[in-house]
Amino acid sequence: MELRVTESSENELSIEITGEDHTFMNVLKGTLLEHDDVSAATYDVNPEQSGGQTEPILTIKTEAGVDPLEALEEAAVDVREKATSFRDAFEAAA
Repeated sequence: MELRVTESSENELSIEITGEDHTFMNVLKGTLLEHDDVSAATYDVNPEQSGGQTEPILTIKTEAGVDPLEALEEAAVDVREKATSFRDAFEAAA
């Protein structure tokens, strides 16, 4: 996975996430939206309407005073914890 910031401001971040598809992007977007300090989280994977873009671009908007990069980091930790919990429950059920 390769990350490239395409736009950044005090309360908004757009980041290209190379090599991912809807599966991962939906999980990450949903986890971001669980955080009270995230006002919006979307992603775009539409090459025809995006000038040939093929990699997803995640956009995060946060409440005033909240760094969107920190919100992304917290969401990534949450995704890892959810995946670990799922794996543990799956292995226990097997």
